[in-house]
Amino acid sequence: MRPLIVLHGSWHQPAHFDDVAGRLRQEGAEVTVPDLGGRPIAETTRTVQELVDRAAEPPVVLAHSFGGLTASGLQGTSHLIYLAAIVSEPGETAEYWAERIKEETGREPDQVPLTFDDAGLTHLDLAAVREAMYADCSDAVAERATALLRPEPVTIFDESPEGSAWKDTPTTYIACTEDRALAPELVAHCAARCDTTVTWRASHSPYLSRPVELATLVRERL
Repeated sequence: MRPLIVLHGSWHQPAHFDDVAGRLRQEGAEVTVPDLGGRPIAETTRTVQELVDRAAEPPVVLAHSFGGLTASGLQGTSHLIYLAAIVSEPGETAEYWAERIKEETGREPDQVPLTFDDAGLTHLDLAAVREAMYADCSDAVAERATALLRPEPVTIFDESPEGSAWKDTPTTYIACTEDRALAPELVAHCAARCDTTVTWRASHSPYLSRPVELATLVRERL
């Protein structure tokens, strides 16, 4: 199997992927889950690119949510799996997508409520997280996932990828029909940019609610 690099989303951390990573490691896969929290996209892209360059062979990259911004700036990967992720090119920020969807639909896109502190950090509204991200998870899994969340700089909304790797790298998009964190119009745009789309009846975090299915899909691409 090829090496696997997992890119978590904003406000999350590597521990959120313990279940899926553990299952794949038990099957012999080399799995790396770098910590991307609180860092600019340019910096996380450099960090992950170093992992790609050191790999014995071109790795598969699994990117969740905002992790898709880092994934799209990588070179030399064998396959990109976007899991309920944002598939952008340089210049397409979260603010860009919000404005585009507003123009297309005439309404503000749904998003998880946030609070902002004096240090320039954003915090997810923990009262809304269960429904928005972990609706199909057990109470115990959702509680642990919520406890692992951490703040992110407000600047994440103004950042975009360092490249457009999805244009010349094999890609799979996993679209989740019960996702309440990404607007369905955004998911449709992102999925249309990928070679293959897999649709699951799941919330924003199937690595928690459907770890067996996700591990199986990833393994097929390693």
